[in-house]
Amino acid sequence: MPQPFARLNLPADMLKNLSDMGYAAMTPIQSAALPLILKGSDVIAQAATGSGKTAAFGIGLIQGVNVRKRAVQALVLCPTRELAEQVAGELRRLGRTVANLKILTLCGGIPMRPQRASLVHGAHIIVGTPGRIKAFLDEDGLDLTSSSQLVLDEADRMLDMGFWDDVEKIISHLPEPRQSLLFSATFREDILEIAERILENPERVTVDTVTHAPDIEESLIQTDANKKVQMLEKVLESLPRDNTLIFCNRKTTCSELSRHLNDAGFHALDIHGDLDQKERTETLICFKNGSFPILVATDLAARGLDIQGLPLVINYDVPERPEVYRHRIGRTGRAGESGIAITLATPEDTDALRNLEAHDGRLPAPMNPATLPKPDAAKRPPALITLFIEGGKRHKLRPGDILGALTKDVGLPGNSVGKIDVLDRVTYVAVRQEAADDALEGLRVKGIKGRSFRIWSV
Repeated sequence: MPQPFARLNLPADMLKNLSDMGYAAMTPIQSAALPLILKGSDVIAQAATGSGKTAAFGIGLIQGVNVRKRAVQALVLCPTRELAEQVAGELRRLGRTVANLKILTLCGGIPMRPQRASLVHGAHIIVGTPGRIKAFLDEDGLDLTSSSQLVLDEADRMLDMGFWDDVEKIISHLPEPRQSLLFSATFREDILEIAERILENPERVTVDTVTHAPDIEESLIQTDANKKVQMLEKVLESLPRDNTLIFCNRKTTCSELSRHLNDAGFHALDIHGDLDQKERTETLICFKNGSFPILVATDLAARGLDIQGLPLVINYDVPERPEVYRHRIGRTGRAGESGIAITLATPEDTDALRNLEAHDGRLPAPMNPATLPKPDAAKRPPALITLFIEGGKRHKLRPGDILGALTKDVGLPGNSVGKIDVLDRVTYVAVRQEAADDALEGLRVKGIKGRSFRIWSV
């Protein structure tokens, strides 16, 4: 039975803030880990994306900070910039009732100079990626001697991405004793060995956060290897969804499959380790706002990404490790919504399927492709397109400025404008297809806040 946060003896303003955020009761990982974290124990926890793990460690970090002390008191390491920004955003929401609490994000992909300037003003909690944190330590630009709390978020992914040498060097700059918290999607042997080295008598928390959820319809389609792409097209035509995530085992497969789908008339983007930070950011924004409804991804690229309302997941490749299957399909069917998970398998996948069955005790239900619904809107164009505006926060632009320019100056109805993402130097705006030409031409002619910006669309 879900437990209320009130049983944790948290401050009244923290409890009210949690209620205001919609946190009615603790998730399983929060219920299991938070009491241990709040009493100061080291914890190694198995928790997947979407399980509520950020609040699990975030509440503990915030309660342990002394805002009167001008020093970094907690460090959170994440494998990617996207995850670090998501974690920092959640920590800021969790700590918004704590006056003068300063949370700073230090990640690669953006210049170090503005981050140096932010560090001068001080921070209590730093969230960052290993490479950028190490870079600051190497130039003596970051003091961690007062950091009594360390969080390694998605530690298995940091290990898979080759960050562990940097992580160990960062840890060498931290004081002892300290509280260390390690979160991993799996308890692999290498992760347990690392936990033994860096954690002190840790409490172990295992929560089944991704299960055979009744709201996920799992299916397995058998096909020949040389017909797999055509089978994927048939599935996409028969089950058109606003957002579809397709998993591949290799980044080369991601790129090739994305190109093929676009050539075939679909609207797809791919995300994998070869993309730079700007490309990753643009790809995710265009997928989330619906202008490219199909995202082809590797497991490493997709882990940690906050993608809400995902109705369809397709395993183009059967995952090589059976536990990965659960984490893939757990992307759909969240928050009480239903989801569909379809796996395409060829005769070459026999061993992988056998391992999956041994791990889960069953295989997804076999599906006869002939039973797929008849396409009623095959290869339909996305309802939205994305405008790129070469101006952002540095140009004093805000979402309200963009919305006002489109509705008041250009004259578009409000329901023609979708998600607006204002970044440092660029802004992305989702606009309905039928209003795209008017929006593009109107902003070019009328400008925004009386200023002209370079604008284009995809």
